[in-house]
Amino acid sequence: MRLALGIRYNGRAYDGWQSQSSGRTVQDKLEAALAQFAAQPIRTLCAGRTDAGVHALMQVVHFDTTAIREPFSWARGTNRFLPDDIAVQWAHPVPDEFHCRASALARRYVYVLSQSPVRPSLDAGRVGWSMRPLDGDAMRAAAALLIGQHDFTSFRASACQARSPVKDLRRIEITRVGDSERCRWHFEFEADAFLHHMIRNLMGCLLRVGRGDAPPEWISQVLAARSRDAAAPTFSADGLYFMGPLYDAKWGLPDEATLQAGGAPYDGPP
Repeated sequence: MRLALGIRYNGRAYDGWQSQSSGRTVQDKLEAALAQFAAQPIRTLCAGRTDAGVHALMQVVHFDTTAIREPFSWARGTNRFLPDDIAVQWAHPVPDEFHCRASALARRYVYVLSQSPVRPSLDAGRVGWSMRPLDGDAMRAAAALLIGQHDFTSFRASACQARSPVKDLRRIEITRVGDSERCRWHFEFEADAFLHHMIRNLMGCLLRVGRGDAPPEWISQVLAARSRDAAAPTFSADGLYFMGPLYDAKWGLPDEATLQAGGAPYDGPP
């Protein structure tokens, strides 16, 4: 049978999602826990790989197994063998034709940023940081110029393995929480797919505009250049969360993973 799992994790302690020889990846920890619970080796595929230090509010994976368990048992039983910063949220049987990556219709990320004169402490590793005040209207004007289907080569890491740099960026929503000098910003992104480091490179450029170091129109020049050298430096991974993929309702997954249901609203970092 094929199963899909929804997973949350704090990525600060890990070398990203994808399995590595170090064993310090989310995939390594998850597969070891699944193997212990199912008493058989299990290999997983994920909807979206996350880099070192990046978190997930709803990573979706699928795997095939001959072990028979109730869906709630897959969640609770696997969690017994996982570290405290990784937890399965739900498990759902799916047809063999379901593929967590290929079946996804959209993917969402949120970047949580602390604006404060001093660096974060209790939230270290869980939020990005801007010491300087940011202009929300300028950043929203710049973000509007990125919406649509474009060649995002300027926002692509040199190690990116995507076949094409052309992606459909459908939504960027920028909101501020709090009116004082100390506040939080939420940057939500939705697209059909993202390139390696694309969100962090977009963040670097949006913050350059927000700080007043470039006008909103500058973002169009970066996009048109199709060169990584034209953009701002890659921003910190600390505040980046994979909100998860969205699927057609026909797969019967929870509403938070269903496009027609709109996906679960973002309610802050875990």
